[in-house]
Amino acid sequence: MPDFAPVREAWQRDRGAAIEGFRASQDPDRLHRALGRATDRTLCALWRLLAPSRQYALAAVGGYGRGEQYPHSDVDLLILVPERPEGAAAVGLERFIGACWDLGLEIGHSVRTPEECLREAQADITVRTSLLERRLLAGSRQRYEALGRELDAALKVDEFFSAKLLEMRQRHAKFDDSPYSLEPNTKESPGGLRDLQVIRWIARASGFGRNWSELHARGLITASEATQLRANERRIARIRAWLHILAGRHEDRLLFDLQARVAEALGLARSSARQSSEELMQRYYRSAKTVTQLNTMVLQNLRGALFPSPGAVARPIDREFVDKQGLLDLADPELFERDPSAILRCFLAMQRHSELSGIATGALRALWHARARIDARFRRDPSNRALFLQLLQSPRGVTHELRRMNQWSVLGRYLPAFRRIVGRMQHDLFHVYTVDQHILMVVRNLRRFAMAEHAHEYPFCSQLLAGFDKPWLLTIAALFHDIAKGRGGDHSKLGKVDARRFCVQHGLEPADTALVEFLVEHHLTMSSIAQKQDLGDPEVITRFVSLVGTEERLTALYLLTVADIRGTSPKVWNAWKAKLLEDLYRAAKRALEGEAPTRERRLDARRAEAVRLLNLHAVAPERYEDFWKRLGMGYFLRNDAQDIAWHARVLTGQPADRPVVRTRVAPIGEGFQVVVWLRDQPDLFARLCGYFDSRNLSVLDAKIHTTRDGWALDSFLVVDPLGEVGQYRDILTLVETELCDWLDRRAPLPTPVRGRSSRRSRTFPIEPTVDLRPDERGEHFLLSVTANDRTGLLYAIALVLARHGITLETARVTTLGERVEDVFLIEGPALLNPRQQIQFETDLLDSLRA
Repeated sequence: MPDFAPVREAWQRDRGAAIEGFRASQDPDRLHRALGRATDRTLCALWRLLAPSRQYALAAVGGYGRGEQYPHSDVDLLILVPERPEGAAAVGLERFIGACWDLGLEIGHSVRTPEECLREAQADITVRTSLLERRLLAGSRQRYEALGRELDAALKVDEFFSAKLLEMRQRHAKFDDSPYSLEPNTKESPGGLRDLQVIRWIARASGFGRNWSELHARGLITASEATQLRANERRIARIRAWLHILAGRHEDRLLFDLQARVAEALGLARSSARQSSEELMQRYYRSAKTVTQLNTMVLQNLRGALFPSPGAVARPIDREFVDKQGLLDLADPELFERDPSAILRCFLAMQRHSELSGIATGALRALWHARARIDARFRRDPSNRALFLQLLQSPRGVTHELRRMNQWSVLGRYLPAFRRIVGRMQHDLFHVYTVDQHILMVVRNLRRFAMAEHAHEYPFCSQLLAGFDKPWLLTIAALFHDIAKGRGGDHSKLGKVDARRFCVQHGLEPADTALVEFLVEHHLTMSSIAQKQDLGDPEVITRFVSLVGTEERLTALYLLTVADIRGTSPKVWNAWKAKLLEDLYRAAKRALEGEAPTRERRLDARRAEAVRLLNLHAVAPERYEDFWKRLGMGYFLRNDAQDIAWHARVLTGQPADRPVVRTRVAPIGEGFQVVVWLRDQPDLFARLCGYFDSRNLSVLDAKIHTTRDGWALDSFLVVDPLGEVGQYRDILTLVETELCDWLDRRAPLPTPVRGRSSRRSRTFPIEPTVDLRPDERGEHFLLSVTANDRTGLLYAIALVLARHGITLETARVTTLGERVEDVFLIEGPALLNPRQQIQFETDLLDSLRA
């Protein structure tokens, strides 16, 4: 048996030197060359030592064949044989393959005859592409070149082109057609290295060239485009190389726990891991965006070169633009250079002509090269300001064209403040889009409120927007509401300044400018009040009404708030938040119309509505009147009429010897409600939370009420994070039975289990905060808690409350992605003693960090 030790030592030495050379130079091309040479030498040495048949050929294919080797890339090999190896020949190949693995080469190999290669290439586009990048390493050159001639003769460029585009579309769909995912794949995501490889594969198959210089020489890309392609390819390749090195394995994803380390390796270290990773991700997203732009243009150029349409007739749209087979093109290729204002007129033309499916290659190229003409002088031009305002005021196509303008770097050129947030990721645990994509998502949500085909989604919002005088003002507010993210300071106040400057420059009326300023400054206010304050308290409504001032501002703020929350993350919006916002809107509207939001008026209205609902169920008044007398005013202020009527129906007339537990699917359409009626007992809230925690149920809202004669009426809104609405009916009876037994047993409270947190939470943890302060009337304390979400968190908080003898009045649990912001209304003697209060807050912080 040959001695492989020298080969192994040489391979490890050469591989280590290649990686160390990259660490020093940060040059991915040097890394590829060094790793490729080291791998070539090792494989050729093994091939010589094991001396397979001279009739065999060893070829590099795939990424290894084209010379793009990363520290933990697979080494793709083709062993070309005249016939299926048997006997000693088969044993020899097995020894070669085994030796490769023994040395640490992560090979992906195939042993095929020429006929099998041709058959597989015809059947599988991946095999066809891999063989396109073949490179002889050792063995029979004659057999290798014969295969090459047959593969080239069998290659049908038109089929190959169509298949690669279809493959790319399918790949993009797996990543939601966006380069802006939280943990993008530097190879496979849209805007990743694979998009650049698609261009080179098609160009190589078509005979147009193997690299950017050759494509430039053929006139398919300009010198500037070649430079951009090369620079962004190197930037992403550098990131991918560091991912392999730092992960110690084949890892192409920019995972949360690697982002800060890659940033540091690239010299982007800031004052915190979060800041450095955000800088890295912004740079990556900008490169991916540029790759997406160039990929679109170059593939269109290749299509035009491969499949020319000499007989195609361009139909004039106006004196500047033509319809070229359903695509917008320029009547004069020099239009944008001669008249930069036509850049904005191009997007207006797309808005006005719905029959156009996109922008033609020539126009895209001219647009991409002319974007630098959008400078300070361009932005000061009154005609350009009027054109941009027309884009925002158009009855259709606003979202599409703003997205197209952002895709082609026009929007950021026109709004410099917007350019600063393109590709800016926020590791705040609930935003899942970059700031620019979030803003455009909010614009989209607002526009959908105005579309008849989407009216079924949020009918109340659609109804309100239909009566709004100037809906385009909401679009402006959406564009600026988060535009100051990442600058430091309060982004709402900084964004308000930007919004005012824009409105004044674009000639908006003072009243319209004031509305936009108000919306940008207070875009977080309504959600904060709805989710964190007691909407049953008339003073909360009075303060909010004083802030908004008019019904127009109230409606505009409500619409922007709904669109904003929905555009943050699919996990953040739910029916409970929708109900809270709508309740706040309706209460404020009534107050603006002159109804005084007094406690007595609200109590009378709710009792009257509850009586009406009970009459529909033929419930006699004598059945619930005594029950209501025991509950007091606070109960009626904190529960809506539907819940009051339901409690009266299911809790009255029940035996008093056991707890009464009743459930129903929540009327808001999400989750289910649980109400408990029993004699009050110590640690009741903790005991209830312990049950929900044991069943992996999440509490969204809790209302705790204790009667004067010592009975507890506690109600909860609960969701199953892993379940669906339709499944809740199947578990309601089970919850009633189990929870009743749980309360009956009164077993010792179990120690809370440290729940698992996500990788994102572990990588970008938030420092838990506890804020305790007396409420407006000094009757209770408001406890606000912020922490990373995890299983069992509410139960851990409940145990601390129980240990300190704290009584809970209400609990509002707000989950924003993977961040919780819970608000509790509490009371207890310990809160009146400074020393005990400090100990309570300390214990609470410890439980949040545990």
